[in-house]
Amino acid sequence: MPTASHPRRAPRLRRLLALASGNWLARGYLAVFAVSFAAMFLFPDSAVAGSSLTLTAPLSFLCVFLPLAPSAEIDGAADVTAMVVFAAWLLLCALVNAAVLGALATRAAAPRVADPAARQRTDMEAPAGTTRPKGLRALLAPAVDNWLARGYLAVVAVALGFFLCAELVLPDPGFAGIWPLMATAPSSFLAVAASAPIEEFSSITWLGPLVFSLGVVLSGLVNAVLLGLLARRLRAREPHPAV
Repeated sequence: MPTASHPRRAPRLRRLLALASGNWLARGYLAVFAVSFAAMFLFPDSAVAGSSLTLTAPLSFLCVFLPLAPSAEIDGAADVTAMVVFAAWLLLCALVNAAVLGALATRAAAPRVADPAARQRTDMEAPAGTTRPKGLRALLAPAVDNWLARGYLAVVAVALGFFLCAELVLPDPGFAGIWPLMATAPSSFLAVAASAPIEEFSSITWLGPLVFSLGVVLSGLVNAVLLGLLARRLRAREPHPAV
């Protein structure tokens, strides 16, 4: 007799695959990733060999803990195993990112043929006098109304807090900024591009880290909203026709 968890996992997995391949935005992303993924193995010394990491960020940056670089030579069973794990992780990251783009491109509007009784129950469950959030509140709602986005924001907060502590307390912060950069990639690269000239030409020492931190916060919010949209689409119940 199947357990109760299997019927719930299968629809979510199907929705994940459908989001990753059900619209032109997700399919276009997967096509670009496929080209970069093939170039990583066919032309490991080329400039596009490392583009797969950027395309699948931020999850793909977890592979920095693997003892193998994309351009390293394969020698022995351990290196082959590491390369297989590396490639599988990139494919999984690409699937998740494609599903995120699919959730962004797919409207989550309820079907018009929904059961009127179900709509009435939903209206009765809503608190009296409340209205749907609008504007910035509605835009940022997916970043805080689910555990996936909230967990991601917690990771970003820890990484940014470590960077700020290293920047303000330690005499030599070193590469502390790499952690918030990787956690909020790829849009966090814009924060680096904006803060680098300030740190180089400005006499105000704290202005560069401030601009970088603000860029990291904005990048983290963007990624959290996208993850929240994905979580909403995965947990949305499939509509059933009225009997």
